Amino acid sequence: MLTIDLALARIGPGQRVLDLGCGGGRHAFACARAGATVVALDAAPGELRAVAATLAAMGDAGELPEGALGLVVAGDAAALPFPDDAFDRVIAAEVLEHLARDDAALAELARVTRPGGLVALSVPRAWPERVNWALSQEYHSVPGGHVRIYRRAALEEQCRRAGLEPRRRHYAHGLHSPYWWLRCAVGVGREDHPLVAAYHRLLVWDIVRRPALTRLLGRVLDPLIGKSLVLYLEKRP
Repeated sequence: MLTIDLALARIGPGQRVLDLGCGGGRHAFACARAGATVVALDAAPGELRAVAATLAAMGDAGELPEGALGLVVAGDAAALPFPDDAFDRVIAAEVLEHLARDDAALAELARVTRPGGLVALSVPRAWPERVNWALSQEYHSVPGGHVRIYRRAALEEQCRRAGLEPRRRHYAHGLHSPYWWLRCAVGVGREDHPLVAAYHRLLVWDIVRRPALTRLLGRVLDPLIGKSLVLYLEKRP
């Protein structure tokens, strides 16, 4: 399940893509399947080992187009180990809200993107996130948790100061906001709660089967209660 729309980010064959804070690698895998050369960067060695193994398996299984390549790199978002203008596209999906130095990370994202290149980033949408914070202290106070809530206009201005001009935006994961409200209400750690478990099965069914009903429901809910705000930004020359 992707948060970034690869078509809107214009990711395709031959492009150099950085997936910053790659986590489990979902965007890196999709970019490699699209024919890009993708670098998956994260600060967690365990995540990177799993992503590297999956990329290697995809190559062995013939799932990658000719010329596509996937690499993993350990690094700090506030001090990226790449030269200026190294990438055509940069993805940062659900990353900034975890970082103490988000301004430094945005400056680094802009630095390593070539002029005219695109940055696609997502953060939790402000009002669904405020509900989570109100319902549960644990949701945002755990180590590695969310350290701030972003308002769209303020985030876009922050990106402009970094040299990134907003071009498009949308909201994603409308089905996921109620799931997190429920988890926060019953206790974030209560994944075994019957209602939470049932809702989780629904989300897994949606991701795996992609039925027409939930696709339609998602298109209705995303603008209203989508959990993620997604921005597409162009680096100014």
